Amino acid sequence: MDELARARMAHVLHHRKAGLSLGEPVVPVISVATTFHLPEAQGAAYYYGRSGQPTWDAVEAQLAILEAAEVVAFPSGMAAISAALIACLRAGARVMIPSDGYYVTRLLGRDLLAVYGVEVVEVPTLEMAAADFTGFDVIYIETPSNPGLDVIDIAAISVRAHAAGALVIADNTTMTPLLQRPLDLGADLVVAADTKAPAGHSDALFGHVAGRDANLMARIREGRRQSGSVPGPFEAYLVHRGIETLELRLARMCETAAVIAERLAAHQAVKRLRYPGLSGDASYAIAQKQMLNGGFLIGFELASEAEAEAFLSACPLIEQATSFGGVHTAAERRARWGDSVSPGFIRLSVGIEPCEVLWSAIAAALPGGNC
Repeated sequence: MDELARARMAHVLHHRKAGLSLGEPVVPVISVATTFHLPEAQGAAYYYGRSGQPTWDAVEAQLAILEAAEVVAFPSGMAAISAALIACLRAGARVMIPSDGYYVTRLLGRDLLAVYGVEVVEVPTLEMAAADFTGFDVIYIETPSNPGLDVIDIAAISVRAHAAGALVIADNTTMTPLLQRPLDLGADLVVAADTKAPAGHSDALFGHVAGRDANLMARIREGRRQSGSVPGPFEAYLVHRGIETLELRLARMCETAAVIAERLAAHQAVKRLRYPGLSGDASYAIAQKQMLNGGFLIGFELASEAEAEAFLSACPLIEQATSFGGVHTAAERRARWGDSVSPGFIRLSVGIEPCEVLWSAIAAALPGGNC
């Protein structure tokens, strides 16, 4: 991390200090209140649980420091994605989304946005670089894409989209603001599932939208109030705790992922591998421009569905789970969700296990053993 990022992380750790009174707890209190003392209608910091409460505020303050932008928290990443798109679109609008991105975003486009009169155009991530943005209201990007890990130039996309009169929404879930900063590169909004690396312990659903346009963020905040798409106080507390160790966890995860990606790429059982941090990866050049490192996700292919399933079952240090970004290394065969990948494609999310111990377990479980 650069000096500014280190300063932000230090600020995150002490962001509550200035507001503490003598004897107050250093960690935020889990406030479960939905109603607040209101002898007068005006002037209260909180008045109803759907509109705001102290534990959300603590997490939003952390994320606002990391994003250097206003943040609105949501009960999941998809709630954040939905809120951002709904705030920017209306009947008759056009939105471009990645056809190779997170599949639930595509379902949202088909089952909600299109039903309410929004034209949803799906384009592969890499083809967005040359796509015609004329007539579009929103260009929605996901980089690196999930699960294929294609990377697109956020700054270049933002310049072209703005010239065409479109807003740019960037899903930054795979990177977090510590590894990639879409708002600094020209995106209008960032959406992310903090369920993943920020919370980090696979025990809390959470998401956020970040942006620097006050009017746009006000619409998103009001949309949360009206829709009732609000996070719970217990989840907010867990995410606040997780963010405090985010830098340390990411450092371990990314360092280990880089080692394992290089070794997997050289393994005879691996047919194809994607990791933007490897110099031979198709996305390496763009990743070097806008990402701190290659991240903690690796995509690789084994020869068949049977080989992939056997590997996942055999490795004792891999959780067979559909999420990513947690302290436990996790993986799954993504074709089972309908992603356009080969039957033997595996998305591997590297956790915080000691690198050599993890690699030994992976190598032993691969076809051919430790060859």
